[in-house]
Amino acid sequence: MSYVDEVIDLIVKQNPDEPEFHQAVKEVLESLRVVIEANEEQFRKDALLERLVNPERQFKFRVPWVDDAGQVHVNTGYRVQFNSAIGPYKGGLRFHPSVNIGIIKFLGFEQIFKNSLTGLPIGGGKGGSDFDPKGKSDREVMAFCQSFMTELYKYIGADTDIPAGDIGVGAREVGYLFGQYKRLSDLYEGVLTGKGLSFGGSLARTEATGYGLLYFTQEMLKCNGIDIAGKTCAVSGAGNVAIYAIEKAQQLGAKPVTCSDSTGWIYDPEGIDVALLKEVKEVKRARLTEYAAARPSAEYHEGKGVWTVDVDLALPCATQNELDLEDAKNLVANNVIAVAEGANMPTTLEATKYLQENGILFAPGKASNAGGVATSALEMAQNSQRVPWTFEEVDAKLQTIMVNIFHNADDAAKRYGFEGDYVVGANIAGFEKVVDAMNAQGIV
Repeated sequence: MSYVDEVIDLIVKQNPDEPEFHQAVKEVLESLRVVIEANEEQFRKDALLERLVNPERQFKFRVPWVDDAGQVHVNTGYRVQFNSAIGPYKGGLRFHPSVNIGIIKFLGFEQIFKNSLTGLPIGGGKGGSDFDPKGKSDREVMAFCQSFMTELYKYIGADTDIPAGDIGVGAREVGYLFGQYKRLSDLYEGVLTGKGLSFGGSLARTEATGYGLLYFTQEMLKCNGIDIAGKTCAVSGAGNVAIYAIEKAQQLGAKPVTCSDSTGWIYDPEGIDVALLKEVKEVKRARLTEYAAARPSAEYHEGKGVWTVDVDLALPCATQNELDLEDAKNLVANNVIAVAEGANMPTTLEATKYLQENGILFAPGKASNAGGVATSALEMAQNSQRVPWTFEEVDAKLQTIMVNIFHNADDAAKRYGFEGDYVVGANIAGFEKVVDAMNAQGIV
């Protein structure tokens, strides 16, 4: 049995009931097979893959909090510090009922390579809780965040582990978390990113993941002789990533016509009204039914259906495994040109394979959605310098990083005979840097 297959089998055996983690490991190691087999003897001797797929440390803790009626609730918190070979652990916190250790490990494992691709000195980590902030009052969210940070603060720091936001963790949650960290540690440091502008946050951080996705997509299309201007886009999600992907797509001359949330989706043939979408989702925190009610050109549909629309580009920006094989078949049948991931692993392995086999340009999330963590690292740099940068400065750095990520993935794919396969290219480019650092630091 090959070394890759041995390690995949080992991970499945050692981590039962963690299908998302299995999926992430399998996807990465399969795409790295050509590199690993060229160095198999040495990698096996050094147990390099075993060290890569096992977190350096992981924490699980109880999070008790009291709701507005005086009822005590208990959630579970997690932090997985996966790999620090190229820098301190960096990765978001996710607050969502679906969170479990397997999902956190999948996200943390992906984060290693995503962070490596940025070219910035940040390692991979991830955390979160099965707490759901939806429907909670500000006081209840604050109570949960303070309890969560009371346990987490022992394990993080500006040069150790720097969490950020993710699904369910926005500016409000980051603010509460930072306040409690400062209170407990008596340190005012850049321990969290995604902070408010009044206390160390970075301009363009809110827009970064969505904008970065479009910068990557534009460069991928351009290098394949395609102009993004004039293209129609299907976008899933209606959160931070989706909203600013829609905004930047419009700025680049494309026309996004869909968005979605957990209950349904919008088709707006006139193009999504970004100002209205922001009002519904960022201000009112309401459902997309309110968008449809205020926009005569929009159709609201219950359930799932974004990928049935006839478009040129598909941008999944909601959550993991949201685009399956049936969706991929719909997209191919409708002659989609490219699929670029804005969320973390939103396309199943079967769907990814089908899209690539049918000649669809495919941008993997670890490359195309790296704009968020890249700008988090830029926020860390500003915090260290005690100097804020302008929106234009951060945005220009973000665009440069995303263009470089595309070319690093493209070059790696070409070097190993996989031209046009950006999944393989991104994994190889991220892997090579991490392995160089791991080898240089010895067996640790």
